Amino acid sequence: MLSIVPFEERHADVVLALIGSIFAEYGLTFDPAGYDADLTNIETKYRKAGGDFWVLENDGCVVGTVAVVPLSSDDVEIKRVYLDASLRGRGWGRRLVEHALAWARARGHRHARLWSDVKFTRAHVMYERLGFVRTGIRDCEDLDRSREHGYEMPVAAVGTASRGDVIPGAV
Repeated sequence: MLSIVPFEERHADVVLALIGSIFAEYGLTFDPAGYDADLTNIETKYRKAGGDFWVLENDGCVVGTVAVVPLSSDDVEIKRVYLDASLRGRGWGRRLVEHALAWARARGHRHARLWSDVKFTRAHVMYERLGFVRTGIRDCEDLDRSREHGYEMPVAAVGTASRGDVIPGAV
């Protein structure tokens, strides 16, 4: 059974393996000792920064991730949206993002933004269907000198009202 649960330290190695495999799938360099070091200290980089980090589990196996970090009292950044290839196109990526948006909305944040590598074209379609608008492009300081599209939307604009907010363990 699939469920979105809060990250625990027991997930650490599997989260690194999942995201590393997705980077490899897209020909990107995964650098947990450098550019991607936030993933080696999730408690500090996300929770102590006022945000949170969740994993999507399938019978205890991590198959997806999503995180959120406040940028201000109004703004949050959705980060680390990754999903195992076997689950893409089945609504789980959307549920992960909706989960992060529901968290932000419940805490009074009004605006969300995210950045997504230009290679993640399927994710871009999902973001736009959720109501995100592409706002620009940036060059990253990672080993690949990747480019990312920026997206933004009002937190309240996400279409979850008819289905209810996704809550931990109740997906």
